[in-house]
Amino acid sequence: MKHKKTKLLFLCTGNSCRSQMAEGWARALKGDTIEAWSAGIETHGLNPLAVKVMAEAGVDISGQESKTTEAVKAVPFDYVVTVCGHARETCPLWLGDKAKVVHAGFEDPPALARNARSEEEALVHYRRVRDEIRAFVETLPPESE
Repeated sequence: MKHKKTKLLFLCTGNSCRSQMAEGWARALKGDTIEAWSAGIETHGLNPLAVKVMAEAGVDISGQESKTTEAVKAVPFDYVVTVCGHARETCPLWLGDKAKVVHAGFEDPPALARNARSEEEALVHYRRVRDEIRAFVETLPPESE
């Protein structure tokens, strides 16, 4: 018997980095149990350094697109995971209608890397957050209620 996959949305402010990495990890690690999406309150485009560090880990997110919550409004999510404080505070109310909202905050790699003197120095922050997101995704889906 085939089990229904858990529909899960990773939500961030700009859907450019953390939520994109989380979607990529969920597809790569949990594709048999999770149907993953990501979206933002607004769109900032796909962050090239996020794409780079995910590729280093063997996950290609280059084909993913930065999109707003309006683009996924019709999907009946089981869970919405906010990956930043701003998304948690401004999560559109309709997302929580039927979905359980869970917060798993991660630091913002672009903000952490703002004063980096080189790309390699910036990538240290992206890699750390990438690995923290992977560890979180490995615990998904959340326990059934």
